[in-house]
Amino acid sequence: MNEWKITGHTGLTCLLGSPVAHSISPAMHNESFRYHGLDYVYLAFDVAPERFEQAVDGLTVMNARGWNCTMPHKRLMYERADILSEEAQLIGAVNTVVQENGVLTGYNTDGKGYMTAVKDAGYDIIGQKMTLLGAGGASASIMAQAALDGVTEIDLIARKGRSWDAIQEVVDRVNSRTSCKVCMYELQDEQQMKKSIQESRILVNGSSVGMSPHEDGCLVPDAGYFHPELIVSDVIYNPRKTRLYQMAEQAGLPVFNGLYMLLYQGAYAFELWTGKKMPVKLVKQKYFV
Repeated sequence: MNEWKITGHTGLTCLLGSPVAHSISPAMHNESFRYHGLDYVYLAFDVAPERFEQAVDGLTVMNARGWNCTMPHKRLMYERADILSEEAQLIGAVNTVVQENGVLTGYNTDGKGYMTAVKDAGYDIIGQKMTLLGAGGASASIMAQAALDGVTEIDLIARKGRSWDAIQEVVDRVNSRTSCKVCMYELQDEQQMKKSIQESRILVNGSSVGMSPHEDGCLVPDAGYFHPELIVSDVIYNPRKTRLYQMAEQAGLPVFNGLYMLLYQGAYAFELWTGKKMPVKLVKQKYFV
């Protein structure tokens, strides 16, 4: 392990969002900078949406190497970026920025983080079907990256609320720009949900339903919707075991939560900024066990 200290040359990376005080990202990234002996620091800044443009202007002027964006800034950063990666274009949101001479390149590493977490858990879903629950940003990022990686079909099931039109736009882009076939269904159609899950290799809860402090929430009515070959995944990691997670576990199905999606999205951001691999094993042991 290399010695690590702030110098007059220390480069800035950070997180912009609101709230951010709970974030594990500073611990992950600063541990990784220390490991590689890199002269960088990672901080978390709570920035209200109305001050977002000022924050980005300041980071650009100060020649920050890059930053992450979390809620509610991912769409704002998508609109502000000068260049967008393929997955960011599909999703319509940016969670990672690389700054080079005032040019801001926007990426979305959330979906890559999820797909790597699937592999980390020991599963191969390429060429197979996914049922994805929820119409928010996590679902959009997972859907787009799964399609880019070669998942052949995705049934997206969500409430027809304020996010419906936005996720429909993502579905349309994925269908037109990839070989994956994505269909949208309303959550209230429980017969369709059961059919979709029965046809799928993996079920993913991409919604916030079941997150603390509302641990009793679950979009799947009961374990009768499952089948013996199904993999179940929840992007939520607080609590570690949601009601959906427990239902799958009791049914004897393989199941994992969103903790390693968080880890790997950060690992991809770290590599974009530094060109080096995050020491994932070390970070796992210190912050994710």
